[in-house]
This record gives sequence, structure tokens and C-alpha cells, in this order.
Amino acid sequence: MAKWLDNAIFYQIYPQSFCDTNADGIGDIRGIISKLDYIKETGFNAIWLNPCFESPFGDAGYDVSDYCKVAPRYGTNEDLKELFKELHKRDMHILLDLVPGHTSVEHKWFKESLKAEKNEFTDRYVWTDNVWEGPEGMNNIRGISERDGCCGVNFFSHQPALNYGYYKITRPWQMSPEDPGPTATLNAMIDVMRFWLSMGCDGFRVDMAASLVKNDEESKGTIALWKKVRKFLDEEFPEAAIVSEWGEPDKSLEGGFHMDFLLHFGPSHYNDLFRCPEPFFSKRGKGNAAEFVKRYVENYDKTGGKGLICIPSSNHDMGRLSSCFDIDELKICFAFLLSMPGAPFIYYGDEIGMKYLVNLKSVEGGYGRTGSRSPMQWDDTANAGFSSASPENLYIQIDPDKNRPTVKNSIKNGDSLLNEVKKLIKIRQSLPALQSCGKIDFVFAKENAYPLAYVRSDENEKILVVINPSENECEFEIDAVEDKVVYQNGNISFKNGKIVSLPQSAAFIKIK
Repeated sequence: MAKWLDNAIFYQIYPQSFCDTNADGIGDIRGIISKLDYIKETGFNAIWLNPCFESPFGDAGYDVSDYCKVAPRYGTNEDLKELFKELHKRDMHILLDLVPGHTSVEHKWFKESLKAEKNEFTDRYVWTDNVWEGPEGMNNIRGISERDGCCGVNFFSHQPALNYGYYKITRPWQMSPEDPGPTATLNAMIDVMRFWLSMGCDGFRVDMAASLVKNDEESKGTIALWKKVRKFLDEEFPEAAIVSEWGEPDKSLEGGFHMDFLLHFGPSHYNDLFRCPEPFFSKRGKGNAAEFVKRYVENYDKTGGKGLICIPSSNHDMGRLSSCFDIDELKICFAFLLSMPGAPFIYYGDEIGMKYLVNLKSVEGGYGRTGSRSPMQWDDTANAGFSSASPENLYIQIDPDKNRPTVKNSIKNGDSLLNEVKKLIKIRQSLPALQSCGKIDFVFAKENAYPLAYVRSDENEKILVVINPSENECEFEIDAVEDKVVYQNGNISFKNGKIVSLPQSAAFIKIK
């Protein structure tokens, strides 16, 4: 088990948007290295780095053309190896973003699979045996080579799906996960993992982890596949961590993942909290967290109380938190995010309240997501300190607002969101019950009601967390005795077994 995950707090870095050191308008690995002290001082002890491998960047790097080579615009393999070393010097860890489900059409595997003559890559991708038949349930590309058949794609038309087999075989061209082609695909991906782990990487966040085996409604084939990966890791890299983008922790943890990543789509009701017409964390007080809690508890129980469900603040695929909330509301959001089980994942810039930029022209397949990928805002110099390139040469335009938040100004402002996040991280790291593996029991999570309250605990202590984002005073009864208030934002009183929570308040209270 990767013990370092027990108190991990992740900072997600979108490499092209973080810090540019060679004035080409695109962030790079040297830029990340230059900002490690800031990340560490804020309290983060782990990084999730979005794809940094060679790619034609039709989907911002999620269309890989060489899994074992850093994209030249970011630097070299040696630069990435140095990043690993610098992180480890600071007692920090890093997950690379593994994209096992598909490649770019520019990948050498795919180019070889296009050939009519059978070769070792013929079965590396999901191909039908007739150009007039597309794989059921998938988009496809066809008529692009001498090979007779259609190739399935996972997302964009330039992302051919790698072949890990079909759990239920209904057509002659479909293969079992145990057949030579799918087996070779899995072994090739294990070789990719081995390559980076041997260089010093600490593990992977796995993109679309549930999607690999096709016709697999109950995920039995995909779970079996990931168990093979888990066996490899246990034998060769026992401290390596894998976190899944799956959204069903009972399945992903059975497959061998250490943690699962809560998705902003699917059945989790995550959007009830942050992204809907009346989110729970709005001060309007018209939200509802009950369905989220119900689904969370169902998943928590299915995983045997492991609670290893990671909740992101935002990420590169969704609108930023500040799209929906002001600074006071954001502080309450972070009190929640940094007091839940599992490792928190904070998207770069969310800690200072960076905005989603509306109506941006799509960049590298971003489309509506482009506004969440704008350059990090460091200071008041040109391009907010992101790059010395001409503004028109930036990968994505910088926030043009003259009052945009920056790291420099946030550090100086004692009441800033950044300083509140630092405080919350420090408290979380001082109290094991609040960390990844501490238990959770919801004590107040009623339909269309405030506050939200839960008890985090371990063998040594119990901490009551009370979250009231609304403008209204609210209260609930609890059979517990106050021991000590360890965090408070706003006013909360604890009297005679009753909690009274004043408007827009959050508190962590040790109880007996």
C-alpha cells in the first residue's frame, strides 16, 4: 500500500498553463520546478500532472503519440526526471496522467495497425473486419488506409481506441481480453508504467479507467484487467499509487486502485454541491446535499468503509469553482473539500480564486473547457508572471481583468482565499482523523436543509465538522460534548447538545 497517500493533498497542474520559462507562451517542466516551493509552502505534498507526453495536441495531450517521451514543448525526459528528484527532496510525490484507453492517430502503433499486412500491431486497436461495419456503441474512423475495417474511437475522431478485448463477444472480429492482441496491449501499457516508475514517478492518475474492456456492463472484465496491473505493481513497485477516473469506488478499489476520483458527470450528485442552478454551497441557501450524501454513503459502505473517494475542487474538464461562488462562499467550499475522506485534489489557481474565462476560442480541443485552462496568475508583471512571451503568443489568453487574483497579492492579504486554504491544510495535516483514511459518519444531512454536518474519526479522536454556506442561521441536535474548537470561520455555538450555526460558517470541533 502506498502509505504516503494517507495524508496526501494533491495539487493538479496543467503543464501548458502553469509557468513558462522559455518565452514560447506555453508552460513547461522547468517552470513547474521553479514553483515547487510555492506549492510546498501552501501545504500541498503531492502533484497530479496532466499529460506531458509527446502529442499532436488535438486534445491537449490526451492524444498521446509516444508514451515514453516528454513533449518537446515541455522539455525533455531528463527535465521530468529532475522534477521527480526535486519533489522527493521536498518529501512530495507525483502522479503522472496515464491515458490507457486510446492514442493519437500519430502514434506509431496506430500507423502500423493501418497496414493490410498482419503485424504485431494489427490487433492493438479495436478494429472491425469490414469497412462497412462500425463497432457497436462507438464512433469510428474508416476509409483511411488499405486495411479493410473500421477502427473505434473513444472520444474525438483522432483518438483510436486501444484493444483490451470484449467481455461479451457478439461479433467474429471481437477478441477476448485473454487473446494475444489485447494481452499485448495490456503488457505494452504496463511497460509504459514501468518506464516512468523506474525513473522516479510515484504512480498514475488513470484516465477513463472504467472504459478499457468493451461490452462489459458490470465491469467484471475491466476489474480483472486492473487486478493484473495491481499484481505487477505489488511485485515491482509496491509504493506506487494508482488513482482512477472511474466514479464507482466499489469497482475501482476491487480492481486494485488505491483511490477513486469523483466525477462531475454520472450518478454521484457532485454537481448538487457546486455546479447546478442552486448549488448547496451558494449563500442563497436553496441547495440540497441530501442526494450527494446518500450516494456517497452507498459507495462508502460498498468499499467497506475505506472512504477513499477523492473530491476535486475543479479540473481541466469543468468550470472553476469561482464561476458559481464569491470568496466567502469559496472559503466554505474549501472547509468541506479539506475535511472529507480521500485525498483532496485542488486544481491550480482554485486556491486563489481564478475565474473561468467565458467565450474563449477553443484551444487544442478544449471547446467549452478552454476557459478553465487559462494561465496561472502569479503576480502583477506582464502576463501575470506566467510568461515573458508577447500576449498574442500565449497558449491561452490571460484573464484580462485588472483586478484578477494573483499569488503575490493573495499572500499579502491576510484575509485571502489562499491564506484560508493554507490554514485549512495545516489543520488537516495536524489531525489524522481528518486525513484520507479517517472514518466519516454524517450526523445531519437532511433534504433541502442546512447545515451539513459529519464526524471524522480515528482510534484517538472525533472531530465534528459543521458546514453552513447559507445566509441563514440553522441548528441541529447532537449527542456529543464539545472538547475543543480547532477551526472556525464564522460563528458556531455548541450548547446543551445543540449546534447553532450562524450564516456562512464552518467549524471543526473536537468532541467526546
